[in-house]
Order: sequence, then structure tokens, then C-alpha cells
Amino acid sequence: MFQQAKNDTNRSQASKNVAEGRFRRVAARVAPVAEKLCAQETAERQGFDCKVSIQIDREMKERNAYFTYVKEKPVIRLSMPILQDAESDHEVAFIMSHEYGHLIGRHIEKQKQQALVGAIILGAITAYANSQSAAAGQYYDPNAIDRNMQIGAAAGSMAYSQSYELESDTLGTRIAAAAGYDPVKGAKFFARPEKARTEAGKLSFWGTHPPDEKRLATVIAVDDQIRQRQALERRK
Repeated sequence: MFQQAKNDTNRSQASKNVAEGRFRRVAARVAPVAEKLCAQETAERQGFDCKVSIQIDREMKERNAYFTYVKEKPVIRLSMPILQDAESDHEVAFIMSHEYGHLIGRHIEKQKQQALVGAIILGAITAYANSQSAAAGQYYDPNAIDRNMQIGAAAGSMAYSQSYELESDTLGTRIAAAAGYDPVKGAKFFARPEKARTEAGKLSFWGTHPPDEKRLATVIAVDDQIRQRQALERRK
């Protein structure tokens, strides 16, 4: 199935009106389901904000979608190009649901923590090495600590990127399925053979959401679990 999705290169572009209509239609179904799951998953975290503003990023020229905070409020944005590129409600629903997964998984907060830990560890190692060099009368780089703290922060922020994506895929599958969409059909959007960087050199949607068989396998496995549970409930 992953290979089939990779070979699917014949895609048509929707008009802006069609894309916006699809966005609003899907958001109306996904938002209440995602908010409910978010409340359940974060019940122990007092004051956790599950009310997301879902928006179209009309300034972004690249195909992209992302979760962020604006004035400490959670926001999910999908660019118009990615909405035009999506071929079905299932794809838009899964993209949207996946971004909700980053909120529920608190990935921005965790990434900041990992970046801080990485910076502190590498900075401490560099400081020790410099002190040893100075004590021995050898050359030491006065800018090494700052430079290596930046490297450590970058390494720390990337340390759990794959696990974050897989967790968001898991949560996104649950949300999309509960909203009445087919998450497997939707996840095929991620499996396309696209470049990791845009023409401007920035990471593309597929650069920040790298396609691999593990991701699609995760979606299929979670979807199977959901279907099996639903089948058992119908038999009762």
C-alpha cells in the first residue's frame, strides 16, 4: 500500500473555492471530535487548552500544515496550496487530525525541553573541556560553549521528532476515524515521493513529515484496532 501511494503521482489541483469549501466542511466535523479526545487525554492537566483555532494560511505559498501557538492559544493552519493539492476530504481530515495530535501530545513543549537539555549537556561538556585545556596551558575556544550549546539545542529538538510524528499519526488516526473519515486513505497523502525541501531551501511538508512505511503501518494498525473494537461493540 505504501508503494502504491508513492506511485500515485497523477493528481489534479482543486480550485481555491473547492479547496476552501472542503476545508470548512472537514474542520466542522474534525474539530468537535478532536476537542473531545484532547479533553480526555489531558484531563489530568488542569487548564490545558483544547480549543484550537483552525485556519487557512493564505500567505504561505508552499504546501504545508502546522500546529503552533499564537498569543498562547493553540492554532492549526493549512496553506491554500496544500488544500488545493489534497484530492479528498479524507486527506484533509487526516492532515488536520495529525496536527491536533501535536497539541494533544504536547510536542512543542517537549521539543523545547529537549532542546534545553541538549544545550545544557553539550555546553557543560564543552565548558569542562575548555577548563581542562586552560589548566594545561593549551588553546581553548572562547566561543565554543555558545556554539556547541546551539548545536546541542538543535540535536535535542530533533531527538524525538520521529516518535512525535508517529504519536501524532496514532492520535490523528483516532480523530479522523471518529469524525467519520478513512484515516488510511488520508494518510496516503504523506507517502508521496516529494522533495524534503522547497525551491527556497526551506523544509517542505514532506521534510517535516518524512514519508516511510512505518508511518503508514502505524495508521493501518490503529485503524484495524478501531474497526475490531467497533465490530465487537456491534455484536454485544
